[in-house]
Amino acid sequence: MSNRTLPDWIRKTIPDPSAVRRLEGMMRTASLNTVCESARCPNLGECWSHKTATFMILGDTCTRNCGFCAIKVGKPPAADPEEPARVAEAAREMGLRHVVVTSVTRDDMPDQGAGQFADTIEALRQAIPGVIVEVLTPDFQGKRWLIKVVTDARPEIFNHNIETVERLSPEVRPQARYHRSLEVLQDARRLGEGIYTKSGIMLGLGETRDEVLTALHDLRQAGVDAVTIGQYLRPTAHHLPVREYVRPEAFAEYKRLGEAMGFLFVASGPFVRSSHNAIEFSRKVMADRLAAMEATPSPAEAP
Repeated sequence: MSNRTLPDWIRKTIPDPSAVRRLEGMMRTASLNTVCESARCPNLGECWSHKTATFMILGDTCTRNCGFCAIKVGKPPAADPEEPARVAEAAREMGLRHVVVTSVTRDDMPDQGAGQFADTIEALRQAIPGVIVEVLTPDFQGKRWLIKVVTDARPEIFNHNIETVERLSPEVRPQARYHRSLEVLQDARRLGEGIYTKSGIMLGLGETRDEVLTALHDLRQAGVDAVTIGQYLRPTAHHLPVREYVRPEAFAEYKRLGEAMGFLFVASGPFVRSSHNAIEFSRKVMADRLAAMEATPSPAEAP
């Protein structure tokens, strides 16, 4: 099946264009990037119309060239020291309670961007008291001291995606390593006491059911608390082809089996993405804290 003949379950409704334009204008005014735009996420309209977005720090140019990703590759600009404050202010203006921060991979930097993550977490804490912060990080080449820089800033959730099953990892993520990603997740859990860990996997790249279940088992063995499972959609003709459009009932089965393995949270469906509806995890495992925040005016609403 080609990308041009999508099945009925791979279709999105048209979002509110005015809401999308408002948030897009805010991001451009603040000179900020979102992974929603850079990665051509199919949920952009839905999330933006609900005033949610995943902030992408450290520019819009990646030092790695993964076969599935639409983010541009090249020589990135220098890190902007004012960026953390701008992210925090934008999140405050949006009235966010759960903020997701990700980045391009910056193998060119001495700390690979770990310090910018930490500074952004701190800026969010100052701008939005009680905010729940989720980071979606690169692998930092498996260097524990860089992982510790991030975990020492105390994000509530440390997310790092394995993206695919072990067999396909060299093709899908040629500059990453499957087991290194598992070790990153293990280290984040050990170094950040009380931090939840999360990971994600794409389906439709040619994996088998048994391989998916093995990947889920590997994540549980690494102590991962939450997992997202979604359909890979080819962003351009230059990226890896879609081998299969996985049916909704298969996603439902993976959700059931993942929950049976002991994950605290499993989001599984064709349009599920790592940070799509990320606040649902907070509602399940940090319900009291989130409820307390939602019972008070947001910083944007306060007099």
